[in-house]
Amino acid sequence: MRHVLIAMVFVVAALGAARAETLQTAIFAGGGFWCVEADFDAVPGVVDTLSGYTGGDLEDPSYDRVSREDTGHYEAVRITFDAETVTYAQLLHVFWRSIDPTDAAGQFCDRGPSYRTAVFVLDADQAALAETSRQQARDRLGQEIVTPILAAKTFWPAEAHHQNFHETNPLRYSFYREACGRDARVRQLWGADALILEERP
Repeated sequence: MRHVLIAMVFVVAALGAARAETLQTAIFAGGGFWCVEADFDAVPGVVDTLSGYTGGDLEDPSYDRVSREDTGHYEAVRITFDAETVTYAQLLHVFWRSIDPTDAAGQFCDRGPSYRTAVFVLDADQAALAETSRQQARDRLGQEIVTPILAAKTFWPAEAHHQNFHETNPLRYSFYREACGRDARVRQLWGADALILEERP
């Protein structure tokens, strides 16, 4: 019996290690991180999302500091995903079609440098996929895509009350999203290709 239990422990450990090897990271800035987090939480294969700040040089930034719009930081979301279920290319497809990549001054009602869009890549493979997907978005829209592809820098998690805001404060979140005009603009820009959270299967 003891040998059976030991064998089971090794099997469970091996399965956990195998899954850990398929977990990968993506970092996207798409305007207010509450909405980006909610959008990617709805994607099958995404196992975790974390709102935070990246792209600037200020260490340990806070929301109040970043919102002064002089730190270089973007509001961004770090996404952990199971690559056996969803690929990085598929996440890029979702990203482009849930933002306005033609707006260089912010997103929807949120204006300023911290609300700009960006793809933060962690390696050469992600960079190549991001470049390809950006060209596809440009071809689809027939417009200039202003969203940069940037090398990932230190990612600083946002304050606890910003995490999973769509779940912890659903009424306030829904009001903000509607009032900000996010979904309306995405529909206007992308038409039938728009990926609106409530319209996904």
